[in-house]
Amino acid sequence: MFKPKVPTMPQPTGLITQPTIVEPTAVVQHTPQSPMPLAAQTATTRPTVQLTPGSVLALVGGGAAVVLVVGAVMVSMLLAVAITGASVAICALVIRSLIASADQHH
Repeated sequence: MFKPKVPTMPQPTGLITQPTIVEPTAVVQHTPQSPMPLAAQTATTRPTVQLTPGSVLALVGGGAAVVLVVGAVMVSMLLAVAITGASVAICALVIRSLIASADQHH
């Protein structure tokens, strides 16, 4: 009863397809007639980033918006924790006062 039983792999059912055979294809390398110099190749393959005053302003505005949103979220979370802590402290004082007044009446 307490011996573990290893499940056995059932035999496959249904149709079994043979794997498809992929024929190799010939690779033809194209060599350009006039090779470009190395400096020209790197210049064409690597795009340059040009910052215009409008894009700089957009980046600064986007960064400021992110900072403001994250700050507002963190301040609201801190406020929620502070309000929760204060309400728990007030509940503890009320319960302690009720228990103390109940002991005085008996």
